[in-house]
Amino acid sequence: MARYILSIDQGTTSSRAILFDVAGKIVHTSAQEFEQIFPENGWVEHDPNAIWDTTLTVAKEVLCKVEAQDVVGMGITNQRETTLVWDKHTGEPIYNAIVWQDRRTADYCHRLKAQGVEETVTQKTGLVLDPYFSATKVRWILENVPDAREKATKGDLLFGTVDSFLLWRLTNGAVHATDATNASRTLLFNIHTQQWDSNLLSLFDIPESMLPEVKDCDSVFGEAHKDILGVSLPIAGIAGDQQAALIGQACFSPGMVKSTYGTGCFVIANTGDKAIASHNKLLTTVGYRIQGKTTYAIEGSIFMAGATMQWLRDGIGLIDHASESLAMAESVGAHQSVYLVPAFTGLGAPYWNPEARGALVGMTRDTGPKEIVTAGLQSVAYQTRDLLEAMAKDGLNEIKRIRVDGGMVVNDWAMQFLSDVLHVKVDRPVVTETTALGAAMLAGLALGVFDSLDELSELWAEEHEFEMTMPQAQSEQLYQGWVRAVKGVEFMAQLESDQ
Repeated sequence: MARYILSIDQGTTSSRAILFDVAGKIVHTSAQEFEQIFPENGWVEHDPNAIWDTTLTVAKEVLCKVEAQDVVGMGITNQRETTLVWDKHTGEPIYNAIVWQDRRTADYCHRLKAQGVEETVTQKTGLVLDPYFSATKVRWILENVPDAREKATKGDLLFGTVDSFLLWRLTNGAVHATDATNASRTLLFNIHTQQWDSNLLSLFDIPESMLPEVKDCDSVFGEAHKDILGVSLPIAGIAGDQQAALIGQACFSPGMVKSTYGTGCFVIANTGDKAIASHNKLLTTVGYRIQGKTTYAIEGSIFMAGATMQWLRDGIGLIDHASESLAMAESVGAHQSVYLVPAFTGLGAPYWNPEARGALVGMTRDTGPKEIVTAGLQSVAYQTRDLLEAMAKDGLNEIKRIRVDGGMVVNDWAMQFLSDVLHVKVDRPVVTETTALGAAMLAGLALGVFDSLDELSELWAEEHEFEMTMPQAQSEQLYQGWVRAVKGVEFMAQLESDQ
């Protein structure tokens, strides 16, 4: 009898459901985009009910393609750090979801840094004080939504990242939980003790009663109610999207690296049972916690990758579809003077400059849409190089290849340029939906479909390997142009800040 695992991949710009068979192959898929809300400069929000409705729609669309009894369970992966607060009794959110890209708490983060608390926070969480993470977003909601602070103090409000929100609703409010990877992105979780930290809760003034229970990634979290999905399914695997991709890429050995190109770009290197402290503004995080054992990782986060292409499409109309960028880049070539620094919501690692804003530099009289679109593709490779440079300074200087996934990796030109700029081999797998695959793997592991990480490793297969073809001197010249462009953006941000 055929057996399937449902994977919910709730992302920043769309909700996706994928049905995998037990060999890790995609059987059915459905996706639906939802609105991005920008109330003010640097603010990014989502309607929680749009997240919920699109998730339900795509899940039901794939489930109706097979017999219900053939689906053994489901896993969830989600956009991390995005913050929701909802009423414990009604289930209704008290404010829009504040998205991980949102920068509204930048001033608050600066004040905390001025108080000298960042070192302690980083030691406990592996993170930096930045609006990116959940804690400052929760505090903002409690401080700015009428009666929220009072309700939270009384125990009437719940906080969760998107996984917790979906889990709570899928189980009709029976389960308020999350996994260790999502917890590790909140600024409230001590990654060494694997517990919520009372001192951090006090620092951010967040009641502990709001927090979900933290479980292993391969736990059976609860049962999706039949009235909601049309079928009762065990929810048996949760991980934040980038850690789910680490699992889906079968990066189970220390030193293995994956890079995901979705809305943003996220490079994660497995560091085994050691939580390596970065001295170059990278993040130390939980890679996964399976069967009670924590595996750590070091991560670099870029805010704009696929989102840059979305801006080129929807923001300024230079393309109608992201696939058009391939032909444009091929016609322009890599050796051009235009650089797009996509700091639309600030710069992520290794800069962590929330005040930086986007810029186009190096334009000439004959610069047109093709050059700008090509610069958008190139910016993703340059930013990835920034991260690998920082990893090398932290001691991970033996990286010879990376495994890539996400929507952008179907672009052969972009992947070849990535290999040229990074000076490493780039491996593209057969299944590039590795985020969803990772959630399915976790669910299968929890439900006994798979017995071990070794068995999961056997599901990974390479589709194409990209090797460096550009002379290193040329790629270095291009990269140094990027470095100068970023310095210019940071200089302008400093000028703005000084005024």
